[in-house]
Amino acid sequence: MRQLPETDRDAIRIAQDPGFARWLEQITATGGCAHPVHLSGSTTTLDGATGEILHHYDTRTEPGERLSVRCRNRRATICAPCSRLHAGDTFHLVRAGLTGGKNIPTTVRNRPRLFITLTAPSFGPVHRAGDERCRPRRDGGNCEHGRPLGCATIHASNDLLVGQPLCADCYDYPAHVLWHAHASKLWDRFVIDVRRRLASSASLVQSRFADHARLSFARVAEYQKRAAVHVHAVVRLDGPNGPADEPPAWGTTELIATAIRASAQRVVVHTPYSPSVGELALHWGTQVDARPLRTNGDGPDDDAVAAYVAKYVTKGAGETGAGTDYRLTTWSDIAAARVNNHVRNLMRTCWRFGDLPEYAPLHLRDWAHTLGYRGHILTKSRAYSTTYAALRADRAEHVGHDTPLDAITDARWRYIGSGHSPGAALLAAGVAEDLAISRELRREAPPDWGRA
Repeated sequence: MRQLPETDRDAIRIAQDPGFARWLEQITATGGCAHPVHLSGSTTTLDGATGEILHHYDTRTEPGERLSVRCRNRRATICAPCSRLHAGDTFHLVRAGLTGGKNIPTTVRNRPRLFITLTAPSFGPVHRAGDERCRPRRDGGNCEHGRPLGCATIHASNDLLVGQPLCADCYDYPAHVLWHAHASKLWDRFVIDVRRRLASSASLVQSRFADHARLSFARVAEYQKRAAVHVHAVVRLDGPNGPADEPPAWGTTELIATAIRASAQRVVVHTPYSPSVGELALHWGTQVDARPLRTNGDGPDDDAVAAYVAKYVTKGAGETGAGTDYRLTTWSDIAAARVNNHVRNLMRTCWRFGDLPEYAPLHLRDWAHTLGYRGHILTKSRAYSTTYAALRADRAEHVGHDTPLDAITDARWRYIGSGHSPGAALLAAGVAEDLAISRELRREAPPDWGRA
């Protein structure tokens, strides 16, 4: 008799267990999460006025009972169900700042709004895709390392050479890594400079800008083919009290666009580099885009912008090919990583620089898997729109897990494990697939579907 694979045997064992119904209930509640976190403990909710117990749950009252919660990983390659949920939350978070909703007034859609793109500078020539020759040169010639200075090939977008340096020895890998490590600081200085320029353009004292207007944003970081991060951001101008206030009359879209382009060329961050060079000046690349978002259709669509941002936040470094979704703990991990030589060189540069005392605050070895980039994929200013926490609370209330405002909750939980056994992972994947199909059917169903 043929023996069943271990995964199938484990799945059958779980299905035949007396507690399978409870297990399935918890896995369904997590959306089929691929790596749930398992907790042991209790939660007691009391009425704040009367002291009456409204709800009590204790995993210790039943043998083998535990509470499973979502891992909430945003990366689709790690957990598709949680990634899908995170993408949906991101869509609503970004869209609320564009069109209103989620406690944001709908009048924001009539405010000055722009979709901007800031790129990294050049660290050396790389192969490019397009309908024309990559890097044509009439004089030909080779670099000091004996490699051609040009490339006459027409590369398709999926060509493995696209984004790779023409000469790896000429490419400035240290500057690339250090730019990544300071990209978040460069963004912070950029936002400050935009506010200052707007104040100067309106003949205001720079320190009094907040008394007249507020600049809000939501930004997402994206890796290009050359493994360099560039930034997309939605920028909106409000009155001094945020979304509830109309912006001043001088706050036009054109004025903001001009300030954005000027600030992108001006801001700089300095960092130690080498004894011969001294400090390295880090700045944005020359390619800066600032597109107005308008309600009359003349400009990028609000929903399309929100969907683009939501789609990208679910991509990990490993999925884009610009790093890995796990930390590198040894030098040999870099050699084993499934990346191209260009990305591997960036990882090795992070590792070598991470051992130098002048770069100790950057923790480059800890961030070698993201090529030195230490920022969050998505960040936003406080007044831009709602928060992930508020969206999760709304979802809990929608499914009936709301708690009265005056309630007192006493929760005592401890971590006891995470993940699935092979058979449980197989069953959880089936649950996640069924839930995804159900969502698609509800989305495609006519308005009166399911009515009597």
